[in-house]
Amino acid sequence: MKLYIAAFFFLWHISIGCAQDRPNILWITIEDTSPHFIGCYGNEEAKTPNIDRLAAEGVRFTGAFSTNTVCSPSRTALITGVPTFEAGTGHHRSKYPVPDFMHGFPYYMQQSGYYTSNNFKTDYNVADAKSYVADAWDESSKTAGWWNRRPGQPFFAVFNYMDSHQSRTMTSPYEKYTNDVLGELSLDERIGDADFQMPPFLHDSPEMRKQFARVYNALKLTDNKIGELLQRLEKDHLTDSTIIFFFSDHGEGIPKGKTNGINLGYRVPFVVWFPPMYRHLSPWGTGVVTDELVSFEDLAPTLIALTEGKVPAHMKGRILIGKQRSEPVSFLELSSDRSDNGIDLVRSITDGRYMYSRNYMPFMPQVRYINYMEISEIKQQMRQDLADGKLNSPQKELFEHRPAEFLFDTEKDPWEIHNLADDPHYYSQLAQMRTQLEQSILQSRDVMFLPEYELAEIARTGTAYEYRMDDARYPIKDIYAAAKLSGTRGKETAVRQMELLTHKNKIVRYWAALGLRSQDKNLLQAYRSQLISKIHDAYLPVSITMAAIVYDTFADKEAEEIIKQTAASANPHAALMALNYLLYLANPEPFVVGVRTISERSHLNENVDWACKDFLTRVKNRH
Repeated sequence: MKLYIAAFFFLWHISIGCAQDRPNILWITIEDTSPHFIGCYGNEEAKTPNIDRLAAEGVRFTGAFSTNTVCSPSRTALITGVPTFEAGTGHHRSKYPVPDFMHGFPYYMQQSGYYTSNNFKTDYNVADAKSYVADAWDESSKTAGWWNRRPGQPFFAVFNYMDSHQSRTMTSPYEKYTNDVLGELSLDERIGDADFQMPPFLHDSPEMRKQFARVYNALKLTDNKIGELLQRLEKDHLTDSTIIFFFSDHGEGIPKGKTNGINLGYRVPFVVWFPPMYRHLSPWGTGVVTDELVSFEDLAPTLIALTEGKVPAHMKGRILIGKQRSEPVSFLELSSDRSDNGIDLVRSITDGRYMYSRNYMPFMPQVRYINYMEISEIKQQMRQDLADGKLNSPQKELFEHRPAEFLFDTEKDPWEIHNLADDPHYYSQLAQMRTQLEQSILQSRDVMFLPEYELAEIARTGTAYEYRMDDARYPIKDIYAAAKLSGTRGKETAVRQMELLTHKNKIVRYWAALGLRSQDKNLLQAYRSQLISKIHDAYLPVSITMAAIVYDTFADKEAEEIIKQTAASANPHAALMALNYLLYLANPEPFVVGVRTISERSHLNENVDWACKDFLTRVKNRH
């Protein structure tokens, strides 16, 4: 018996010793922040000394990108290691199921003996999120941290700071910001309204400066809290054994940033800090800057491999660190889909310098109606400045229809003011990235080209991730051939879209209809009878899209009635589709009474409720 006990303690001691030979890992994640507003990325007005110190001593990445442009899809790409356009998790807080084998990646770190803690935000866009969280983390709470692990056990600890979230920087009332942010800063820490340069896509006025200063002060408070966490790590004598990751969940939570499929929505600050004990693990060295491309889908396999776990086959991202390090890539595919009540579909390719974005619903502007933004003072000020004629051309463009394609040189044009898609000098760059995007979409079998109406039906009995692999049910080549026409304006394209309205596949017909929604009304006049004949398509997303086109072009009464009925539908995805079409009609007046009735119902779907409010506000502001 004594020999058995001695052997047990010997093996336990050996296992703990091995565990201590592996690095602890600390993730510091912040909200809604682009690198443009952090000191180490060149902003001299920012006050971010703790972040800057990590960057100066560690590895600062200039080519790190969120896979999506809003929080729950981005966080789901992080936790699953699977891009949202494969998992079907791109629509913000849709919470559709993922396959049972797709565990949150800390689950695999637990199998290697790591203690996993999350303090405390999850916001994973999957069904039964509570069980998913419990499966991934040893502890996920406001009190979670490395301090709750067994003695000597290696840890993976996440700390998320909300202070730079869009609610603080634009959405919540100014009084709440004064209390929650300014009230937490000393006078000498605060950034004044005149202490920074305004981005050129925003009107430079005292009213706008008052609002935009919130970005800088929120980041200062965030940096203070990061400093406090690093002090605790030092106090617990763990700094010398811990690799630290710092990054944001997506781009800046301001108009034109968050929810927009451009560089300002995707690109994130990203730093990895290595203690001397583990500097040999950094392939870049330390105290350096790298332009190596990093996507959020890379982080799960990287951490599993770093902690000596087995990376599951469904994780296709790169391993960035350690013996299994993957070769760098030359470009990344990124995506932007529905955010709250604002439907959209954008796919992007970046090589780190050039950002090519394909807008598949360009009849909506960059700053489309999303209620969470519309209630903010800065958005209301922007709309007022637009009405008062105070905006210059780049500022007004935010409210205009988008082109089918964006191409920005983010090195020369960090605020993405000059679209190079029509510049003949950049045709070769445009053509290359256009081809790369199409190849990537087809290879990944991007399932988000299904309307959400369809994704919700699939979620009743299965997962979009698995559905997309069945070519009989999801003929992606046919679907994309129709989808890639959307946004291309002109007679030749319109003729092809009219032909596709009779296709046997309902999703192909949907994309033909959606593409026609972006065509010029004058061009559509020649197709009046054919268009009207399609408003009764058997597939509701086609029917409602065609009804929106026919009403907007011809003021057809039957089409008007279809829109009213669908907007009042018990199916929230059909209703939301109809309401988003209403938001961008030239004449929304006939729908006011119906939308007001919908809005007054109790227990509405939240996104439908918000879309109703946006519609009624839009009509009110027309007078």
